[in-house]
Amino acid sequence: MARPLRYTFILVLVALGTTLAAVGGWRYARASAPVPGPIILISIDTLRGDHLPINGYDRIKTPAIDTLARDGIVFDRAFSHSPQTLPSHVAMLTGRLPFETGVRDDGAGLLKPSERLLAQMLRDRGYATGGVVSSGLLRRATGVAQGFDFFDDPSTLPDADAAEDAELTPDQRRRDGSASETIAEHWLDTVGTTRVFLFLQLHDAHATYQPAQDVAGVSSYDQRIVYVDDVLGRFLKYLKTHQLYDQSTIVLVSDHGEGLGDHGEQQHGLLLYDEEIRVPLVLKQAAGSGAGRRVADVVQLADIVPTVLDLAKAPVPRNLRGRSLKPLADGTGTLPEMAVYSETRYGRNRFGWSDLVSITDGRFQYIRAPREELYDTERDPHQRGNLAADAGSALKKLAELQDSLGRLLGEEPAPTSGELEPGAAAIDPKARLEIAESYRTALDLIARRQWPRALELLQRLTRDVPESTDVWNQLARVASLSERHDLALGAYQHIIDLDGSDPKPLIDAAEVCLVMHRLDDAEDLAARAVDVAAPASRALADAHATLARIALARHDADAARAQASASRKADPSSLLPLYVDARLLYDEGSLADALVRLEKAAAALRKDPSIPPAGLHYLTAEALIWDDRPAEAEAHLLEELREFPHNLDARATLATLYQSGGDHDRAAAVVADLIRITPTPDAFALAAKLWNSFGDPAQAAAARADARRLSAGRRNTH
Repeated sequence: MARPLRYTFILVLVALGTTLAAVGGWRYARASAPVPGPIILISIDTLRGDHLPINGYDRIKTPAIDTLARDGIVFDRAFSHSPQTLPSHVAMLTGRLPFETGVRDDGAGLLKPSERLLAQMLRDRGYATGGVVSSGLLRRATGVAQGFDFFDDPSTLPDADAAEDAELTPDQRRRDGSASETIAEHWLDTVGTTRVFLFLQLHDAHATYQPAQDVAGVSSYDQRIVYVDDVLGRFLKYLKTHQLYDQSTIVLVSDHGEGLGDHGEQQHGLLLYDEEIRVPLVLKQAAGSGAGRRVADVVQLADIVPTVLDLAKAPVPRNLRGRSLKPLADGTGTLPEMAVYSETRYGRNRFGWSDLVSITDGRFQYIRAPREELYDTERDPHQRGNLAADAGSALKKLAELQDSLGRLLGEEPAPTSGELEPGAAAIDPKARLEIAESYRTALDLIARRQWPRALELLQRLTRDVPESTDVWNQLARVASLSERHDLALGAYQHIIDLDGSDPKPLIDAAEVCLVMHRLDDAEDLAARAVDVAAPASRALADAHATLARIALARHDADAARAQASASRKADPSSLLPLYVDARLLYDEGSLADALVRLEKAAAALRKDPSIPPAGLHYLTAEALIWDDRPAEAEAHLLEELREFPHNLDARATLATLYQSGGDHDRAAAVVADLIRITPTPDAFALAAKLWNSFGDPAQAAAARADARRLSAGRRNTH
């Protein structure tokens, strides 16, 4: 080959090599690049996958969910680790199982600060992180806000009655998904970057405590799905309008399903059948990668964290239970077959029953306690035939799943069959369902302030499950709200008899005795609480605070100050000493000096917000009214009612403040709220006095009649 030709050939090879290297590098960079835009995790609470058109359900239309499914990958066999909202979301956000995080029930266990959530992991990679949740079960106090730059939950609502009412459980403290969606939009508008992680939880598919009716053959549950799909549609429209949809990675999932009576449970939490733990899971990748694919492999909620981290090219912690689903989503690989673990402690924590645990490989599901159950969900999709009782050819599968569950939990091999819970025969499965449904009905009645009916139901439940401290606590709480103090005291005494080492029922019983002016009994109970409370604990501070209030009731200034000081020693953030000093000065008529201390307490609250002593804001308002500062007094009264909505004196003072200022409409509204929020004889009697003072004898007469009716009804139930 001639030299010029040889040089030309070499140059061509070099150029070709450079080009191929560049193309290869470009392809590698493209394949390795993290997701280019927002990462959005949307959880629709209580959404059953078999009630969605993407899975063949034809009774409703869900265009927004259909859009995500068309543009993304649908995982047909996704399972939750719990049929309860908090533990399920914690697993979803940590990639770890409930028994590993310690969050195993909606009403027990907070997330430890040492647990790292997806938001923290992405924030470490430079993402702005925002969380907007619609359920009080996911409120900031649970720990799920860790790692979020911005976090908004229903407890931040300004409406005290909706967010902080004492008779609402966290599950009942919720807001409309439309409001949450608007907040999410606003955060995206203002965050100033597209490198964001947004967690949006919509609660609208969850059963409400207001009864709903079927409409035109569409169940109330399906109506709620249609509504939440509309909210989701508005959010997707926002993303598209702002040119964010195509570049976004969106994970749509549910935390758990809903019983709907399939196995007797109408709601969720008690059982672990498919309808409660099988959930929809859709992954829409940036630029529509993998659009239209359906994946039949068994997956779990714990897989979400490693999947998102993989897409973001972030390191995956070694302690996660989940696996990245990216190979399945892209169709580039497979994952080893796995079995998904699920559990519920709903029955254990409320009624003293055993845990329920489950393991499923997608075809077979094994459920343990109070009896063993095994189902072939391929041949028996409605899970009607329990194969564990007469395993036959399924005996090998039963043993295999038992061993898998035992290894997972670090337990000895499980029994082969039969009843697993001591005394299980005494409460059969049907009776358990009836007890759980009665309990939920009682909670709904409480939320609707139908306290007499709730008390009747709770009293019946105490006979069915006499060792359930949760039922006795609910009974005591509602009895206190209803001014049935003898009933409340008896319930607290029963709890104390069950476990005398717990200071809380001792403190609660002491507070009831204080209301009843049984000061010696109150002091004895609170002193016992001091004896059993742990040093420097919240319970110890509360016990001393109760003793301080008892001393105030006795007009014993020295004892009140000493107990307030002891309370502050146990809880350095306590403002009780300032309140006690102010209260003593106020009672002496030294209002100016009292106001100085109260304003000092208010300044401390502004600097470090915390729950103030009951009555602090009310007393401040009284002093401000004396000082002719009505606007400031109004603010303190509203703050008192936000924290303590059943403070009748504060509500009456607020109504009088409005009336004296000429705002008759607002005064009337406050009186209406007084008897709506606290429908008791004392509240109606107080309303009658207010209406009389406002010059409305007709309203006063009606309120007196209601007070007499409630008092008569109470006598008839003794």
